[in-house]
Amino acid sequence: MRKSRAAAVSAGFFVVAPGTVVGLVPWLITRWRVRRPLPGAARVVGAVLVAAGLVPATSAFAEFVKAGGTPIPVAPTERLVVSGFNRHVRNPMYLGLLLSIIGQAVLFGNVRLLAYAAAAWAVPAAFVRWYEEPTLARTFGAEYEEYRRSVPAWLPRTTPWTPPAREDTGR
Repeated sequence: MRKSRAAAVSAGFFVVAPGTVVGLVPWLITRWRVRRPLPGAARVVGAVLVAAGLVPATSAFAEFVKAGGTPIPVAPTERLVVSGFNRHVRNPMYLGLLLSIIGQAVLFGNVRLLAYAAAAWAVPAAFVRWYEEPTLARTFGAEYEEYRRSVPAWLPRTTPWTPPAREDTGR
């Protein structure tokens, strides 16, 4: 897929999927109203978590575009994406979005958002376990298995993983 097309498709998908998960659904739950006012410092922490969670999510989308594909299962990349935040954790998009939802729970003092955050993690975790990981293992074989052994799925590494150089991929 051409990078310009991958970028357009990824941008549209980003608005629809993460936009719904982190924008629309939390708005439907909160209407952006503070339910239980927390101290100002806690609300600042919540706002920082919202913003910080969007960083790995948007960065991961960009890494897929650079690789000539999208994060959408029906339009994947032809090579395994192990750059950017993917060097620290295998699921930076899902983890970043989860962090943003938790940040909104703190920002708005809304416990219902924490329950939503649990569901917003459980659904992708099941998808990763039962679809994404087996598909990546079939598609990329030993390269994915090595990545999987070296990079945790949900708790980020403190140091970035560096994939070994491979003659066939030019890395």
